[in-house]
Amino acid sequence: MLLHLSIENYALIKQLDIDLNQGFTTITGETGAGKSILLGAMSLILGNRAETNVLNDASRKCVVEGHFDISSYQLKDFFDLYELDYDDVLILRREISRQGKSRAFINDTPVKLPLMKEIGETLVDIHSQNRTLTLNKSDVQMAVVDNFAGHNDLLADYRKTYTEYRRKQTELKELEEKERQAKSDQDYYQFLFDELEKADLKQGEQQEIENELELQNHAESIKSSLLEGYESISSSDMNITAQLQNIHSKLEQSSTHHQKISSLLERLNSTIIELEDLAGEMSNLAEEITYNPSRTEELNERLNTIYELEHKHRVSTVEELIEKKQELEQKLTGISSLENQIEKTRHEIRDMQQKLNDMAGKLSANRKESIPKIETEIQHTLTQLGMSDAGFQVKQEKLSAFNPEGLDKITFLFTANKGIPKQEISKIASGGELSRLMLAIKSLIAKKTLLPTIIFDEIDSGVSGDIAGKVGDILKKMAAEMQVIAITHLPQIASKSNDHLFVYKDSDNDKTFSHIRRLSREEQVQELAKMLSDERVTNAAIQTAKEMLEN
Repeated sequence: MLLHLSIENYALIKQLDIDLNQGFTTITGETGAGKSILLGAMSLILGNRAETNVLNDASRKCVVEGHFDISSYQLKDFFDLYELDYDDVLILRREISRQGKSRAFINDTPVKLPLMKEIGETLVDIHSQNRTLTLNKSDVQMAVVDNFAGHNDLLADYRKTYTEYRRKQTELKELEEKERQAKSDQDYYQFLFDELEKADLKQGEQQEIENELELQNHAESIKSSLLEGYESISSSDMNITAQLQNIHSKLEQSSTHHQKISSLLERLNSTIIELEDLAGEMSNLAEEITYNPSRTEELNERLNTIYELEHKHRVSTVEELIEKKQELEQKLTGISSLENQIEKTRHEIRDMQQKLNDMAGKLSANRKESIPKIETEIQHTLTQLGMSDAGFQVKQEKLSAFNPEGLDKITFLFTANKGIPKQEISKIASGGELSRLMLAIKSLIAKKTLLPTIIFDEIDSGVSGDIAGKVGDILKKMAAEMQVIAITHLPQIASKSNDHLFVYKDSDNDKTFSHIRRLSREEQVQELAKMLSDERVTNAAIQTAKEMLEN
């Protein structure tokens, strides 16, 4: 519940501090005194966006702070989740700088506005005339029935499964599109793969072919060079080996006359042996080299195949072609894998559909069981509010496809008069009728909700006299379950409250400000008497005010 509200430099409010109590509190004051301004300031700490012109004094920042008792509402998990300090008294603060920048705080920790809004929605429900129109929306009508049915855990499980179900449906569409695209390319991929498979490429093959082809193309000149070398060394008339052997013979004759010639002979002998070996290798190599036109043609064809494949795949080596073949193989395997993924996802979706169908069936059954009770209680409250001829019905229809709430469509039907068929409330209910219908619904779900505080802004629209007193009774009854704060113009409602707050204006240095104060018993009598009187307060009005408070 809201314990304390502090407002500084907001619209007509210069400085305001007010403590609030449990039970039923009413706020009254003349039109334009600033009652709705209080709600505007309050909405700031509930996470709503700030208007740019909220500053009363442009030289100072605006600060709104609310203290809430949350000891009974099991919110510690929320604070743990967002790593916030927990205390039984929660402090929400909002600051608007002179430049219009906004800052939000939870227990003095800076937070983003959506987080403040999330916690604010669990603490306070502000109900205004504008928000009565939300009753026309189907999701709001569904929420009323679900709230009364009390199957929050089941509905949360269903929504979680439904979200996963929709995600899986999207995933399936993406997989099917990938498969469609892949299959359109499959024949092309298969052709490229088969072409490379048929080529039977080997690592290093291109270099080997190019080397062998180089040899074939120059076989005759290479063989001629080798044979010429062989003849020069060992077989011609004036071959090098014969000349060296002649030199060796002459030096050998002279070796007895000079001892160093022996070492020269050893070196010359080694040279002769090396040359004879070299000549032998040249001869053998020349024998091995044979020009083969058919082999040359074969090599050229193979090399051309490799070059064509390299050009097609925009690479420059056989190794890169082998990599391309592996990539194509992976793509073809991937297409087969997609088929498996699609079948698996379809199976998962079928399982989820069955699970959703079971849960949706339970939700529908719970709603069906709750609807007669809702209709009875709303009808009873409408009668209390002076609408004894009104008719109210909750229509439940089965849908053909899952939605976030199950397989139901909930529609509120209403008529204010006998003999007039019930229709959707958006088509038939007036503003005053909607206001009373919303009050009946709020009083219904107040018994089921853990919401600490509800604020009504002029719920008395379109009612007066005895009906206004009935509205006050309903609000007071609601206050047994939660903190109820009502802004009202009707003394019949104000007289029912435990606390009566009065909003008024005064001027300070030619500037007007709004203030609020708690009324004493005597002041409350005077305020009610004013509300009962046209211009001046009469003794009769004062007496009536006292009687209203006593009753």
